[in-house]
Amino acid sequence: MYSLEELADRLSLAFSGDPARRLTGLATLDGAGPEDLAFLSNSKYQGRLATTRAGAVILHPDFVDQCPVDCLISEYPYVSFARVSHLFDRSPAATAGIHAAAVVAVDAEIHPGASIGPHAVVEAGATLGEGVVIGAGVYVGHRCRLGAGTRVFPNAVIYHDVHLGEHCTVHSQAVLGADGFGFAPGPDGWEKICQLGGVRIGDRVEIGACTTIDRGALDHTVIEDGAIIDNLVQVAHNCRIGKNTAIAGCTGLAGSTIIGANCTLAGGVGVVGHVEICDNVHVTGMTMVTKSITEPGTYSSGTPMMTTKDWKRSAVRFGQLDAIQRRLAALEKSSQ
Repeated sequence: MYSLEELADRLSLAFSGDPARRLTGLATLDGAGPEDLAFLSNSKYQGRLATTRAGAVILHPDFVDQCPVDCLISEYPYVSFARVSHLFDRSPAATAGIHAAAVVAVDAEIHPGASIGPHAVVEAGATLGEGVVIGAGVYVGHRCRLGAGTRVFPNAVIYHDVHLGEHCTVHSQAVLGADGFGFAPGPDGWEKICQLGGVRIGDRVEIGACTTIDRGALDHTVIEDGAIIDNLVQVAHNCRIGKNTAIAGCTGLAGSTIIGANCTLAGGVGVVGHVEICDNVHVTGMTMVTKSITEPGTYSSGTPMMTTKDWKRSAVRFGQLDAIQRRLAALEKSSQ
């Protein structure tokens, strides 16, 4: 429980209303009750402000006069919401120490403040920093390094020679450092190429559940500071993802893709191998990136949704485009 004034002090925000207003949780504008804190960050939900039953609302200064309840005033309401969510987080806290059912190599370096859950395995040469939390059933391979404050949720797998920086989060069933898809075609079939690189992940990186980040073939696969990667994302060998870039679920990056800083890839994006995407690029959902992007901006591909009847008609016309272009070129030539 926090008072309105306490929250304003913790978030360094101005407020309007009763400083003693008691707030015990977070909720949407529609679902909030008298002891809940809600937020308004998107103007399309502005109409819901008038009917909210929230005890208080985080909002931009432009909406203060329209707010019927107490409010916290922020230039960046969504950022303030993100920060206040940590105050109401009820996730169970880890206890420092090594569970009796964990298996830890004798030469692994484990900080006394780290926590290792039951049935976790930490291999030889691994280093776990202060405040690292290893959940139940996690595997940490040989020579891995996990920086202070990093948390790995249950049943994630971290292969050998994977380094994570400080305050990273790895969610359940993620796999870091599996072999990249490297094979050479030979007369008798595919010859496997040993993947000799590792994975290097910076500070404050979040990796979603069931995401896979492959190790490099020769050089490392690299994820820079502040990048966030959703669930069910495939990052192939030798990729490089720049600082503060965000990648949404079901995206797939082929080998040796380089993505710059402050990019966003929406859900289901596919990127072919050996292309580069410059800084400050947004790629919309289901786009197929087939060549390098050298200018910042927003990029899309594919066809928008339509009725099946209209789509079938359009699909037929796609197949006719080449013939139409040839006829047009012939007409232009004959008219000259």
